[in-house]
Amino acid sequence: MKRKLIIIGSIVLIGVLIGVRLVANKAKIDEKKKMPDNKNVTIPVTAMAVKEGSADQQLIRTGSLIPYKEAEIMATAAGKVLSVKYELGSHVQQGATIVKVDSKLKELSLEATELNINKLKKDTDRYNKLLAGNAATEVQVNDTKYNYDNALNQAEQIKQQISDASIQAPISGRIVKKNIEPGEFVNVGTSLGTILDVSRLKVQVMINENDVYKLKEGQHVAVSTSIFPGKKIDGVISYIAPQGDESHNYPVEITVKNSTELKAGTFVSVEFQQKSSAQSLLIPRSALVESVRNPYVYVVEGNVAKQRKIEVGREVGDNVEVLGGLKAGETVVTTGQINLSEGAAVTVTK
Repeated sequence: MKRKLIIIGSIVLIGVLIGVRLVANKAKIDEKKKMPDNKNVTIPVTAMAVKEGSADQQLIRTGSLIPYKEAEIMATAAGKVLSVKYELGSHVQQGATIVKVDSKLKELSLEATELNINKLKKDTDRYNKLLAGNAATEVQVNDTKYNYDNALNQAEQIKQQISDASIQAPISGRIVKKNIEPGEFVNVGTSLGTILDVSRLKVQVMINENDVYKLKEGQHVAVSTSIFPGKKIDGVISYIAPQGDESHNYPVEITVKNSTELKAGTFVSVEFQQKSSAQSLLIPRSALVESVRNPYVYVVEGNVAKQRKIEVGREVGDNVEVLGGLKAGETVVTTGQINLSEGAAVTVTK
């Protein structure tokens, strides 16, 4: 019996010791979990003063270059192709004969028609003389005159058909498609190839209605491409659509002189510089804690960060126009906001 009591007492004692140890360990863990008192800790940030400046807006749009002109070479006569005076890559001049279609039968037909014209001309003169002497009727004279005029018209039509057999380049440019070879037969309207004029290039972009009224045809813009980094190419606004789409966006076309061997299809950026004489409050975009839809900043007042809701306007390069909530001269935090909360002590490092 005495032995049992000793065993029970030992077990109880061990349990008490374990409990005391656990309580002590918990106290240490809780102590470690405690956050340090940050009331006297300052957070380093960078900041800058709100300044007035010109809100010149740099509007940037992107698009792909397209040829200044593109035209199909269309067959204007039917028949056998006698010659083709171009290859892929050939340069052609507008109006130059580049394809010849056989017109021999038309030329023979023209000769026969011209002989008939000469005969009808003599007949017309003779019947007019006979009519003057009452030896012919007016109907005979009119019929002969009609046949003569009709032959003249036929001759003009045949001449046009012969001319159409010499197919001309519709524009100046470079051949990028060749669909015909000598000896093939073509019909009127057959596509014989394609010409591109890339001496100038165009790019079309969409501009919203707030910005389109600030642009003018003839205005110069800067065009750039990653193919030629750091190079600005002069462009001119050649067209502004008089009507927008359902989203109130307007097609605007820019023309660029191709002095750098640019190719159609190249992706480019177009920079529209919009001047403004008015002064605006500007802050770096990095000062915004939220997006421009829900913007606020931290204002430094006596080494304390104060959260301030603001109203923003246009984006001007790396800056944002401030329409309300700030005054010139106030200091806003530009980096380090992620560590801040309302009333946090700060040290401005820059």
